[in-house]
Amino acid sequence: MSLLSTITSPEDVQRLTPAQSRELAAEIRAFLVDSVSRTGGHLGPNLGVVELTIAMHRVFSSPTDTFVFDTGHQSYVHKLLTGRQDFSALRKKDGLSGYPSRAESEHDVVENSHASTALSWGDGIAKANVVRGLTDRHVVAVIGDGALTGGMAWEALNNIAESQDRRLIVVVNDNGRSYSPTIGGMAHHLSTLRTTRGYESFLQWGKRTLTRSGAPGRFAYEWLHGLKKGLKDVVAPQGMFEDLGIKYIGPIDGHDVEAMEHALRRARSYGAPVLVHAITEKGRGYSPAEQDVADRFHAVGKIHPETGLPVAPSRFGWTSVFADEIVQIGRRRSDVVAITAAMLEPVGLKPFSQAFPERTFDVGIAEQHAATSAAGMAFAGLHPVVAVYATFLNRAFDQVLMDVALHKAGVTFVLDRAGITGDDGASHNGMWDMAMLRIVPGLRLAAPRDEETLRTALREAVDVDDAPTVVRYPKGALSEALPAVDTVDGVDLLAVPADAAVSGTGTPVTDAAATVAGPRRRVLLVGLGSMAQVALGAAESLTTHGVDVTVASPTWVLPMPSALVKLAGEHDLVVSVEDGVVDGGVGALLAQRALESGVRTPVHAIGLPAQFLDHASRDQVATASRLTAADVARDVLDGLAALGRD
Repeated sequence: MSLLSTITSPEDVQRLTPAQSRELAAEIRAFLVDSVSRTGGHLGPNLGVVELTIAMHRVFSSPTDTFVFDTGHQSYVHKLLTGRQDFSALRKKDGLSGYPSRAESEHDVVENSHASTALSWGDGIAKANVVRGLTDRHVVAVIGDGALTGGMAWEALNNIAESQDRRLIVVVNDNGRSYSPTIGGMAHHLSTLRTTRGYESFLQWGKRTLTRSGAPGRFAYEWLHGLKKGLKDVVAPQGMFEDLGIKYIGPIDGHDVEAMEHALRRARSYGAPVLVHAITEKGRGYSPAEQDVADRFHAVGKIHPETGLPVAPSRFGWTSVFADEIVQIGRRRSDVVAITAAMLEPVGLKPFSQAFPERTFDVGIAEQHAATSAAGMAFAGLHPVVAVYATFLNRAFDQVLMDVALHKAGVTFVLDRAGITGDDGASHNGMWDMAMLRIVPGLRLAAPRDEETLRTALREAVDVDDAPTVVRYPKGALSEALPAVDTVDGVDLLAVPADAAVSGTGTPVTDAAATVAGPRRRVLLVGLGSMAQVALGAAESLTTHGVDVTVASPTWVLPMPSALVKLAGEHDLVVSVEDGVVDGGVGALLAQRALESGVRTPVHAIGLPAQFLDHASRDQVATASRLTAADVARDVLDGLAALGRD
């Protein structure tokens, strides 16, 4: 029987001997490589925190002591040590989440997998413990050096240092990376600490040498140990943290369980905020990850565990199209610059950075700063392109509104992974952007449906110099090319009614009216972005039921095209389909604009519910949200039937 299989709770971890703790670490690494290679997931970050997490569970008692993991993608080891060892459906429907989940365990607290938040959570929980008089528990907040580049983390540190009665331990998991190598002044400071191990080495020498000399030696060691900032600043420049008022311990070898335990026990006994600085290696113990310069296997799909190579090669995707087109634009336009928030490679800016390194700016995990810095660049004569995941733009809404839009700054925001992302769960679905951005005055938003419309939209976006522009596209492989058969004042039409209904092979509609009684009806289906294919599929079905269908796919959806409102007035029913929140989304805006223009045609908006969606595949989320071609066709027939009854 493996040692890992005997671990069902943190108490089992606490009973291990030091030798067994090291054995357990090796078993966990083997388990992670084997399991995550089958399912995909965040492999590199978890390989880097094995010993650190074991030490946490040996020193503290979860859930009485609260563990908070920043971002949470490094929580797989924590799951294993708290009785969750079935990884067969990791990040799949009804399987384990890829992040902490309160629904899974009482040991999980923070589900939001947006970075730089753990210290604020920890500060709040520690404050509450003080107010409630709970002096028997600690809060341990684990944050990476990459997440420390986020301004919210420093706001929290400033508050954490305010009081000395909070039992809060901040563990900095310092691997020099977020996705890719960490950048900025914080990174340089931590790099200095990593390479200046003098203080801990000096103390270890003193302990070995002086304690052998009996009571006088032990007294001398304790005296040296008590020399705080003066000695530390000579041999290890960590004064920045202590200047804030936070006790600092480290740097510690994060892959030495006993060293980590010793540091955490010291921190626990202090009774006030303490920062423990652990040096770790992302991808530790797995050669393919250690040799991956790009991101140390931060997140992988299904791979061959022996080689780390993908089981199936990735199809050419939306991000690759953006990566290629932005380089072409950069060659034509010397004023175009690129900004990213610690995600140079995931959002496709690596080729641009290689071609134009002096025009590429990675600001760290600081989306707010990225947006306002871009506004400053636009004022000074550049055209910034800010590329982020759609879900992360939520964090910079105020800056988009008040710094970019208010000042009519020519800034282009490129939103990768817009709409449904699926397996990363509630916090990563990029479903909020269109409903959120439609209220920003002057903002223009494009939802391209295929490669050509993406390239065209990006070129048009960077030509706008007096307002923010947004180009959004989904995660994954490109959809097939969907050429327009006609264009009406800039609105592409993908299908127009034939003279008579034609037989087709569309998706069967089994639980709606088989035919539409009375005269032939004209329906306008509006497929927004990646939903254009769904609208076309629904149209194929509807033609077999005697319905004349026009399928429109406007690339630019904000502000609402007047041609789309005009088209709405020429049909009996309008149904829009979007992969964003339906409440307050683009379809709702179309209905509003139609009413304002005196168009009486009913507009039925279909989209995602205003809910947090559990992790599942993209197709499963779409099916559960009734975003399939068959569902759309049923809704159209139901709408037409209601019209017939009126």
